[in-house]
Amino acid sequence: MSNQTVLVLDFGGQYKELIARRVREANVFSYILSGDTPVEKIKEYNPIGIILTGGPSSVYADGAPSCKRDLFEIGVPILGICYGMQLMCHKLGGDVREGEVSEYGQTICNIEPCNKLFAGLDRIQTVLMSHTDRIFGLPEGFEAMAATNDCPLAAFGNEKAGLYGLQFHPEVIHTKNGKQIIRNFLYNICGATGDYNMTDYIERQVAEIREKVGDKRVLLALSGGVDSSVCAAFLSKALPNRVVCIFVDHGFMRLDEGDQIEEIFSKRELKFIRVDASERFLTKLKGVSDPETKRKIIGSEFIKVFEEQAKQLGDIEFLAQGTIYPDIIESGNDKAATIKSHHNVGGLPAIMNFEGIVEPIRGLFKDEVRAVGKQLGLPSYLINRQPFPGPGLAIRIIGEISKEKCDMLREADAIVREELGKLRNKPNQYFAVLTNVRSVGVMGDGRTYDYTVVVRAVKTDDFMTAEFMRVPYKTLERISRRITNEVDGINRIVYDITDKPPSTVEWE
Repeated sequence: MSNQTVLVLDFGGQYKELIARRVREANVFSYILSGDTPVEKIKEYNPIGIILTGGPSSVYADGAPSCKRDLFEIGVPILGICYGMQLMCHKLGGDVREGEVSEYGQTICNIEPCNKLFAGLDRIQTVLMSHTDRIFGLPEGFEAMAATNDCPLAAFGNEKAGLYGLQFHPEVIHTKNGKQIIRNFLYNICGATGDYNMTDYIERQVAEIREKVGDKRVLLALSGGVDSSVCAAFLSKALPNRVVCIFVDHGFMRLDEGDQIEEIFSKRELKFIRVDASERFLTKLKGVSDPETKRKIIGSEFIKVFEEQAKQLGDIEFLAQGTIYPDIIESGNDKAATIKSHHNVGGLPAIMNFEGIVEPIRGLFKDEVRAVGKQLGLPSYLINRQPFPGPGLAIRIIGEISKEKCDMLREADAIVREELGKLRNKPNQYFAVLTNVRSVGVMGDGRTYDYTVVVRAVKTDDFMTAEFMRVPYKTLERISRRITNEVDGINRIVYDITDKPPSTVEWE
């Protein structure tokens, strides 16, 4: 990237992605690196600023994530958050120890507003604290900038050196003016000009793709999800009529989605191939109930179908993938824990012979992907559609899968999405799950013994945690009546009122 860049150095904090997103929301490009990245490597990025994340460790413990002291001597402004603040203090000779009391949750904080970091803010602020260790003694040259009742050093700074620390988390919505604090760091301290936006990103990526691919062709596995769809639109703009998209329809899409994908991309300047492999996938999944086994079978079969189709096309030199930035972060590396593996990160190229890989949205977060999709002319119902797992309805059907169950869930899920989509205050994610539970019911004068559907709807800012949505009873009543009246085989509707944690958003 030619933009000004702020590096986010990760020390195991759960909010690293959120920090990076907050920086980008302020029109400054951000990139996440491991906290122990060598200083010489950091200098290669020519950052205008660095942010150190939080983390669960104690900086004084053996084996705790760390960095070299010379990181703080390269002349670049640095903001340490929670663990990052304590690490800065520890490395520069301050005193970090376990506190007498822990602070968790929203807390009233008294700040000193006469500095660049807190400029424009009132003295009393509501912030989110999450710590047991705290700072007892400041490094030389630092001054206290904030305090709470239980934490006398809730923020510090060495304005001459451009080094700052916050014991609280400005990146979360629970810190009321957190975005402004981050913006102050970027613009008042780092000298940001706000040169990062989606229009420039598209233009640069189009130029890079054309330079890399030349007059050759590109092959894309189009799943129909937001990421692969935006990738396809990107490629059709950069390489008109030299892109081949293979849409493997495994039979687990939501109602009418396969037809919608075909309608959209058959009109773009690309070759669109739709493969109806639904019977093939159902056969492979016969008798399978375990969710991880389902995922592996679907992933393996998808690659086989894709490879078979690709061989019929002759030589295509480049493979495109809808990899986005969180895929790379979550898939981990040799020093980072793997949260979950993504098929886009190191999957298909291993089994096929390509000159190279094209990943036009690799550097974007999901909200940025949607913004790019809008600029590329994709319809809003596609780029704003509800999140959907790669295996589709196969992992929203508990137990063994059949065509009848898929059809039942397709219709029930469409009703759930339609009704909840009408709400002024919408959940962030909502869908239906077909359980393997059957119960006795009565319809008309007859006894039924049919399936139970679960309605799931959550509110969340980052999907790392989520609260169940307090959906109005009238809406739930309408959903229940419609599903039981309109969908054969379902006679009971229940609502999931579990937060994440302890549950996950999805059931499988």
